[in-house]
Amino acid sequence: MLFKVEIENFLSIGDPITIDLRARKGTDDVLGRLSPIYKDSDDRSPNVVALFGPNAAGKTNVLRAITFATWFVSRSFDWSPETSLPYEKFGSMEKLEQRTRLAFSFAGFVDFLNPSIEGEQCPYSYEVILGPRRAPQGDGLQDIVLSEKITYQPKRRGKPITILERRGLEIVKAAPGLIDKGTRLALKSVLRERASIIATLGQLNNPVAGHFLKSTALIFSDIFIDRKIIGERDLSNFYRDHPSFFDALKDLARRIDLGIEDVQIHRYADDITLHFQHAGLDQIITLRRESDGTRNLVSVFPYLVQALSTGGIAIIDELDTTIHPMLLPEIVRWFGDEVRNPHGAQLWMTCHSASLLSELTKEEILFCEKDRKGQTSVFKLAEIEGVRRSENFYGKYMSGEYGAVPQVG
Repeated sequence: MLFKVEIENFLSIGDPITIDLRARKGTDDVLGRLSPIYKDSDDRSPNVVALFGPNAAGKTNVLRAITFATWFVSRSFDWSPETSLPYEKFGSMEKLEQRTRLAFSFAGFVDFLNPSIEGEQCPYSYEVILGPRRAPQGDGLQDIVLSEKITYQPKRRGKPITILERRGLEIVKAAPGLIDKGTRLALKSVLRERASIIATLGQLNNPVAGHFLKSTALIFSDIFIDRKIIGERDLSNFYRDHPSFFDALKDLARRIDLGIEDVQIHRYADDITLHFQHAGLDQIITLRRESDGTRNLVSVFPYLVQALSTGGIAIIDELDTTIHPMLLPEIVRWFGDEVRNPHGAQLWMTCHSASLLSELTKEEILFCEKDRKGQTSVFKLAEIEGVRRSENFYGKYMSGEYGAVPQVG
């Protein structure tokens, strides 16, 4: 679970923003969607995080910051050393010459050298700072890693302790037992200016890096820099390889579309696809001929069920335009259901449908808006003074009382 996100100089987010999701002490968890930020913690954070605001306010860029960092930590070693990192800074000349900073707080094990399911947990933080370096030919600036750091707080009232810190190409701090002598020597030749130290250590089979990489593998998103479009063959293969998820999809499809009687996977000599049997039709309907709503459900469902089954994070851009509005509240409720969500999975999503506000608590609602300079700001509904839990969030948002409301005309 992510309970704190810090973003600076990333796409439309110019000045630093901090999203601290921790609920106030004593907050009444009326919908059962607040979970401890780590096992046995007194601090709680929402399982559902929904971002609202006008078009182009920067809602999606918050999600992009999370997914970029996930990519950087896990896969940047595979990136071409000569190619610029796949992100952009805030679009002003001043910001182009300044650093980009991303930082995230999450749960981890106190004994990071020997993590276990039953082990004691505590808060962790990961930070990466990217900054400009002039290209060798003098034709522009290219960002490289200025620093990268992982800290944790094993004692509840203690200070954060650095596990691993890197500045440029130098490892300046590593906890005892984290990096052996052979690995440290290897890093001197393989660590790159645009690759994460964690991704690099993963290539060297470092076990602690492997644990962090397993955690990033539990983040399931339909967006990176652009929206991911999954082909019919890949979707069909996914459902073939995950029969329990396929059964759940079939059950859901029957309930939301009264015409669907069955869904089957059909294999051909050189292809595989989903077939839908509708009541009263002799002809089988393939996925590409189904309604937009059904196709969208089939495409987004894997992200949701994988997060729910593993306790991971589902990051979905514009979930309300993808899923039928009658189904969306049910999906949100899944993340507060102990049967469907036994491991405390989290859902981050952007929304345009303000009616969903009626299904959420004020701890789950974030608003995004832009100022006249084009900079995105983010604030929680729970931070607005005087907002009562019982009030009509939808009505007050649409009347402009909270801000971040679309203006038409």
